[in-house]
Amino acid sequence: MSATDAAPAAPGRQAAPPPTATTPGAARRTWTGSALQSVLAIVAALVLGGLLIALTDDRVVETAGYFFARPGDMVSAMWAAASSAYEAMFYGAVYNPNGNTLGQRVYPLTETLTVATPLILAGLGVAVAFQAGLFNIGAQGQLLIGAALAAYVGFAWELPVGVHLLAVIVAGALGGALWGAVVGLLKARTGAHEVILTIMLNYIALNLVAYLLTRPAFLRPGSSNPVSPQLAETAMFPKLLGEQFRLHWGFALAVLATVFVAWLLQRSTVGFELRAVGANPRAARTAGISVTRGFVVVMVLAGALAGLAGVAQVAGTERALTAGVAASFGFDAITVALLGRSKPWGTFFAGLLYGAFRAGGVTMQSMTGTNIDIVLVVQSLIVLFIALPPLLRTGRDRARSRRGRGSAATEGVRA
Repeated sequence: MSATDAAPAAPGRQAAPPPTATTPGAARRTWTGSALQSVLAIVAALVLGGLLIALTDDRVVETAGYFFARPGDMVSAMWAAASSAYEAMFYGAVYNPNGNTLGQRVYPLTETLTVATPLILAGLGVAVAFQAGLFNIGAQGQLLIGAALAAYVGFAWELPVGVHLLAVIVAGALGGALWGAVVGLLKARTGAHEVILTIMLNYIALNLVAYLLTRPAFLRPGSSNPVSPQLAETAMFPKLLGEQFRLHWGFALAVLATVFVAWLLQRSTVGFELRAVGANPRAARTAGISVTRGFVVVMVLAGALAGLAGVAQVAGTERALTAGVAASFGFDAITVALLGRSKPWGTFFAGLLYGAFRAGGVTMQSMTGTNIDIVLVVQSLIVLFIALPPLLRTGRDRARSRRGRGSAATEGVRA
């Protein structure tokens, strides 16, 4: 047990309650439900998404005018609209049978893996924090800080091949870890809510990176645009399948990170302590586990993983640091971890699915004219369907509890 956990209160002052994990029962059920619930949520979201696609299709609107005369025409038009949109998404995300070469046919799958790489890494950062009962909403900021440090090492340092890329990876992980450590320390020492802390730090990171891109040390020579110099070739991830594809060895890093997190949580003492803190901080403290240390450790680890997502961006696909290098990966990582039920491999496959949505959405729009925003609708519906059952169950339990207290009070009055 750490000194922080056991320190007595100062004379004349009331001891502040020790910080605890703040995960309510409904949220825990949402993040730790079964894989079947996630699959059903995906299916239901795709069905409703297809219905929305169909209802906004011009042919469906036309056939709706004479629905009662020939209802089959409208049903056929709805099926054609939805199926063609999802078929185009499949062509853009998994396999394009119209390609002339094998490379052209499998190119969509490589794009899915490329886009999924930062989603997986940042999603792991969100998932591992939840294992200790913390909501890490700050993956976006941790990703940005990791990307900034990684980019600086990549374009400002001159190192040998192999060593340079390793230094970039370490710098990115260190940047994200330091940004996460701020949250862990404040949570452990003051009991401040991690959601508020991470949201504020996201804005600080965004504006800090924007400021750095106006300084000579980060600004590309001869350019007034907020973009850094390109990283040296020695600092870039090599292409995994050749120069004709964007897929790089950062995806292999994401796989290794998933294996490491799975081992850490299930096979190591540190992982057991983190899971114990997340499950029941009071019981963990009674067993001699330092809850405050657990908060710091898990946020450092979560930040490092999100920082690696920033490395994948600057040293894998973007080749330079910009204010928009993080896109929305840090926020999408929350839904990836949610869909993956905060499990390492669940998060990995959820990242692949969301990568497929991103990669296939562009093709869907170009081939069928379907608005790409339908992808965001489907993603949002997945989150809704995952969160709805636990929330309804919690509401039902609370209603029963109130009725029980009301009945007990009535019996007491009668007595």
